[in-house]
Amino acid sequence: QVQLVESGGGSVQPGDSLRLACAASGRTFSRSAMGWFRQAPGKEREFVAAIRWSSGGGTIYADSVKGRFTISRDNAKNTVDLQMNSLKPEDTAVYYCAADTSPGIIITASYVYDYWGQGTQVTVSS
Repeated sequence: QVQLVESGGGSVQPGDSLRLACAASGRTFSRSAMGWFRQAPGKEREFVAAIRWSSGGGTIYADSVKGRFTISRDNAKNTVDLQMNSLKPEDTAVYYCAADTSPGIIITASYVYDYWGQGTQVTVSS
């Protein structure tokens, strides 16, 4: 059974940092693109960051998080992390990890991802 399990969410103040982790099991995702998406109440799910499978793992970020968030992966451990710094109230959302097992050119759209985690809540509030 393929599973993606997120952890590391929580409630923090503006300017704080959090590190989200996604552990994959049931198959290897070493050649998958891995992504993070988020969904705030009343809003559609949006792309946050993605990383390709290849050595060096090319990354891409949403403009809203560029320079603050960093995505990384460990293919040996089948994990992908999202380091979030300088958090803002508008970062409040449920964050989802996802895997695209047949990555193409586009890795920023949710429809290309085959597997999803259950999500972890991130709340940024003073």
